[in-house]
Amino acid sequence: MQKEGRIYGVGLGPGALDLLSVRADKLVRGADHIAYFRKAGKPGHARQIVNEIISKNATEFAMEYPVTTEISLSDPAYNQILSTFYDSCCTHLGSLCDGGSDVIVLCEGDPFFYGSFMHLHRRLLPKYAVQVVPAITGMSGAWTATNMPITWGDDVLTVLMGTLPEDEIQRKIADTDAAIIMKVGRHLAKIKKALHAANKLEDAYIIEYATMANQNICLLTDYQPATAPYFSIIALHGHGRRP
Repeated sequence: MQKEGRIYGVGLGPGALDLLSVRADKLVRGADHIAYFRKAGKPGHARQIVNEIISKNATEFAMEYPVTTEISLSDPAYNQILSTFYDSCCTHLGSLCDGGSDVIVLCEGDPFFYGSFMHLHRRLLPKYAVQVVPAITGMSGAWTATNMPITWGDDVLTVLMGTLPEDEIQRKIADTDAAIIMKVGRHLAKIKKALHAANKLEDAYIIEYATMANQNICLLTDYQPATAPYFSIIALHGHGRRP
């Protein structure tokens, strides 16, 4: 009787190859089937991270997003297009498992932290064996790059998306001790306004490409570009109880 394959969602961490876990490294090196997300026409960041350790004999399956920022998140068509896309990806991955093959799905950061793999996991889990390999998150790489603890004592840490409305970002920032803001990109000006309104702009740092070769860190007040790269995170450190 043919053995059914397994799907592994493998977290690759924030971007540096030597920050992969031992388990992730072993799975990627031994993979016969590798799948990863990417923008159309791009090599895919997750794929680039592990370029040095993927077997030349591995079969690759690039899952290209049909849309990114072309359609508003509030447009009903956005969810419909992506839902169809994830269904199609799962059909292919499932067929590989049905044939007895294990599949390694490369995931930037941690698979269960705002990652696209979650959408595959939800669809595949009822029928297939799915195992998730956790990893260092991008935000952990970012706050470590500042060389300062993100929280002290009883500090409350809030993780926010830059896609939120300005007034909501302001309210949540004002109501927390420490914060990480992700998905900065074209929302930078709005985020700056919200931080200023919460009287916390002077304390914020922006980290580009955390842990990668082109890592850049500076105070947000000194940051000149009007928009930030995709791999950018804003960190607001806590100052709580300490001995």
